[in-house]
Amino acid sequence: MDGENISVKILSLLENDPGISTKEISEKLSVSESYVKETLESMSDIRQKVLIVDDEMDALIALKVALETEGYNVVEAKDGHEAIEKVHSEIPDVILLDLMIPGIDGFEVCRQLRSDPTYSHIPVIMLTARGEIDDKVEGIELGADDYVTKPFNLKELKARIKMVLRRNQD
Repeated sequence: MDGENISVKILSLLENDPGISTKEISEKLSVSESYVKETLESMSDIRQKVLIVDDEMDALIALKVALETEGYNVVEAKDGHEAIEKVHSEIPDVILLDLMIPGIDGFEVCRQLRSDPTYSHIPVIMLTARGEIDDKVEGIELGADDYVTKPFNLKELKARIKMVLRRNQD
């Protein structure tokens, strides 16, 4: 059972019995009580969620801290396969996607997300050291909402994140 199905089942149990305990939920769904608590906490987090996909730990941690201080809920993935998994389990509001990542590259991650109607609405900002025009054009043609080259200005990146989030709410 994937995380999304469990979340739906937890909500259903809570709607049918608002006084149900996490222990009772865990027994009914055959999952650990700590998993139920974590799921409930993540469901109650109303902050906008940013998924950062980057295999360079230094860049990832610095960016994560900077965005968390801005009030975002930040989750991370270190390769293309994990990125797809996190999109399915976390359903982020925006994705910062490095192109050169292990497994499937950023172009393919973007291609898969855009071809899936469930996730195609999530804004993608490609974040990469590859600044060639051909790469930018390919990224935008695949459906990226923006393209930022490394090294980037953090203030500008934050403004671009706000811009795509605002655009996506309209």
